[in-house]
Amino acid sequence: MTLMLEKINYLYAESIQNQISASKLLPDIITDAAQKMVDTLLNENKIIVCGQGRAYANAQFLVANLLHKYELARPSFPAVLLSLDGVIASALYANNQQDNLYLCQFEAIAEKGDLLFVYAPCGNENNLFNLMHCANNRELRVIVLTGNNNDYVKGFLTEQDLEIPVPMHKESRILEQHLFITNSLCELIDFSLFAHNS
Repeated sequence: MTLMLEKINYLYAESIQNQISASKLLPDIITDAAQKMVDTLLNENKIIVCGQGRAYANAQFLVANLLHKYELARPSFPAVLLSLDGVIASALYANNQQDNLYLCQFEAIAEKGDLLFVYAPCGNENNLFNLMHCANNRELRVIVLTGNNNDYVKGFLTEQDLEIPVPMHKESRILEQHLFITNSLCELIDFSLFAHNS
């Protein structure tokens, strides 16, 4: 029991230290990301969201908050989750298209002025990088949440895009920070569009 108690105390200390590190590096970038999302919504465009693996849960959470509500009762925002049910994923894998998992859905719905929001914590998400390349070709802005191990993503971003690089290496800690950033973005959007004006 003592070892478990030591472990949980270590996890809390690690999480607190990670929050402190992120708080020194990310507030301006998070504010810029929130403004890009607000501008997209005010221009009557939509936010297209995707993630891979465990990061997909954070993508779902963002879309749920945008479509329904975060904490403030308000109209729904146009947000779309790029998803893979069993049949779609099976067909793509059968045709050996693992690096283009979301591309068909994206090309069917993406319009100029939309924003692509990507969760890429690991640095090996080739299908997400291909999607970002497609977004650039179609003149969509991109926001991508990454970790310390994702320098590769910079080659897929233009000057109008934005990376939010979480200063952590462990995927579990990166995902925790991505969830905090997701909540912060939703709160900033609501504050900017509704609460701040009341």
